[in-house]
Amino acid sequence: MTDLPTDLTRATAADLAGALASKTISSVEVTQAYLDRIAAVDGQVHSYLHVDTDGALAQARAVDERRAAGESLGALAGVPIAVKDVMTTKGLPTTCGSKILEGWIPPYDATVVTKLREAGLPILGKTNMDEFAMGSSTEHSAYGPSRNPWDLDRIPGGSGGGSSSVLASFQAPLATGTDTGGSIRQPAAVTATVGTKPTYGGVSRYGLVALASSLDQAGPCGRTVLDTALLHAVMGGHDPMDSTSIDAPVPPVVEAARAADVRGMRIGVVKELGGEGYQPGVRARFDESVALLEELGAEVVEVSCPNFDYALAAYYLILPSEASSNLAKFDAMRYGLRVLPEGVDDPSAEQVMAATRDAGFGPEVKRRIILGTYALSSGYYDAYYGSAQKVRALIAQDFAAAYGRVDVLVSPTAPTTAFKLGDKLEDPMAMYLNDIATIPANLAGVPGMSIPSGLADEDGLPAGIQILAPATKDERLYSVGAALEAALVDRWGGPILDRAPELGGAAAAKGA
Repeated sequence: MTDLPTDLTRATAADLAGALASKTISSVEVTQAYLDRIAAVDGQVHSYLHVDTDGALAQARAVDERRAAGESLGALAGVPIAVKDVMTTKGLPTTCGSKILEGWIPPYDATVVTKLREAGLPILGKTNMDEFAMGSSTEHSAYGPSRNPWDLDRIPGGSGGGSSSVLASFQAPLATGTDTGGSIRQPAAVTATVGTKPTYGGVSRYGLVALASSLDQAGPCGRTVLDTALLHAVMGGHDPMDSTSIDAPVPPVVEAARAADVRGMRIGVVKELGGEGYQPGVRARFDESVALLEELGAEVVEVSCPNFDYALAAYYLILPSEASSNLAKFDAMRYGLRVLPEGVDDPSAEQVMAATRDAGFGPEVKRRIILGTYALSSGYYDAYYGSAQKVRALIAQDFAAAYGRVDVLVSPTAPTTAFKLGDKLEDPMAMYLNDIATIPANLAGVPGMSIPSGLADEDGLPAGIQILAPATKDERLYSVGAALEAALVDRWGGPILDRAPELGGAAAAKGA
């Protein structure tokens, strides 16, 4: 077993799991170390919306007692975790980063949360996010933005910026995320962490507050590929409560991560994901990563997916259309915020609903609801939503054709490194372009992963490489990701996250 660092928050989840299994440390010790770290730094980073100190320690004590009694426990039992605030948690607030759900405490757990509890992972708290997962920067949270631990003036990605920043600031060893158009992978890229969007249906969506039901997918976030694989194995699997759940075993992701072998694999570089608009330093780190894959024994070929050029436009019709339907349930009648209209003595239900939605929804949510409602309206459905669905089918065909030639596809995860807070808030299109490389996977339902590829020369900030695999072949992500991760650790003289400054200031030393 690897010796643990003196500061337990710097250990990998895999190493913590090994030390817990051997009873070298206790879950209470690990959980308390993370709670102390949260108390010390989260005031600067704002990764959490709610911290459950008493609950996390109680769960940790229960795991320690079960282990002492000789029970057989799961691989990650006792390793604490942070949960994105879009997942319902019984007895803990679930706000989705929105004022309209402020103070709501669900009466049930999401299936993912149930699996975490059953596997013995103490839940540290709920992480910040763009309101109802609408955004690429976490600036659309009603409770204020999270910040990037590499530079506190920059965004940690979105919508899962709380989950990425909690990992990069060492406030949790693992976190859950959801990915509708890149909200696991893009935050991972800009914080030098690892995030996986599983095959659509590979992880239950029951208990996720829906944004766009045909696109949303829960997935694991970690600081290493192996850590992420271990969490994927806990989260995944068939769920009869989710009609879209795949009735099949979890792919052998942990075994693939441990094997870390790309010899003989054919890897396709997507021509359409990496041209104009990509930051030179991001592209340079990507090219170096591809060269490393060749050195490791993979064959690299260029692949064209021409319909990817239309993915962004199709996505921003499909997602708002589904969001306008899913968010209709927030009506001030059953739960959540209720606001009475001013100057109305006996308001109707419609007036209360209008006043509540006006006060409870933020500008980005309103923008997308209006766009989606228009796209679904009579006379426009076929021209907009129907056409977008046809483009979606063409993108799936591009993937199928590519996977007829290669085992996996690769691209930069995001076109740039983390931008400064406020830089793109007034330009929604500029914000939407951050997801240009990640959106195709959601439209087709295929799995994707982002791992750190290095630091961009221009600003010394992290960049990411995206790996995409065919549906239900998630293990390929982990084979390629773990092999490349090891090569990059050698290339950079250690994990890229180790180069992060201690919260804020200028980024770490530029270049290799």
